[in-house]
Amino acid sequence: MLLKWIKSNRGFIVLLLCFGIFRTAVADWNPIPSGSMRPTLLEGDVVFVNRLAYDLKLPLTDVVLARLGEPVRGDVVTFSSPLDGTRLIKRIAALPGDTVEMRDEVLYLNGEAARYEAPEAVTETLAEWGAQVPATRWTEHLQGHERRVQWLQGVTAQRSFGPVTVPEGQYLVLGDNRDNSADSRYIGFVPRHLLIGQARRVLVSADVQGWWAPRLERLGKAL
Repeated sequence: MLLKWIKSNRGFIVLLLCFGIFRTAVADWNPIPSGSMRPTLLEGDVVFVNRLAYDLKLPLTDVVLARLGEPVRGDVVTFSSPLDGTRLIKRIAALPGDTVEMRDEVLYLNGEAARYEAPEAVTETLAEWGAQVPATRWTEHLQGHERRVQWLQGVTAQRSFGPVTVPEGQYLVLGDNRDNSADSRYIGFVPRHLLIGQARRVLVSADVQGWWAPRLERLGKAL
């Protein structure tokens, strides 16, 4: 009976296998479940992930078959947590050999301090605690890269660390929502083989706190 079903549905089975290989080796999509990358990414966003940005891997494994590109500072990447294997999405803040530190929220890279401009006061809802807290968003400029980051008031966070030097073959990652992100300050450096791919843009988005209404203005937004 099973063999007969497989024979009669072999085209569909091959299609599923090809789709699975495509998702695990070429391209994927990643739902955003938390606010760790706010304001760049919001809960309810689904991002396109290029799995061939850095490495060609054996499907369903972390075995690297060939190197295809090099991660750069500022890339938004998905990766498996070195602590427990959970899939996370953060921004690469430092490369192998970089010396990095943070002093009272200010990021330093190889001795150069980031500049912070265009402050914006907002109120953020912390879903895990159901509380609203004041926050400030800034444009962070550092060595030719810029991004919007967010600092929260009245929460416990690791606002200073280092200086530390990133080991060979590893990366230091940070969430843009600096005071609400389980990043390298807590999980350590991320080895290259645990990088899954580079997140490139928002595919679709829905407001998880607003009855899943579509956020059309975010469709196709580049990261």
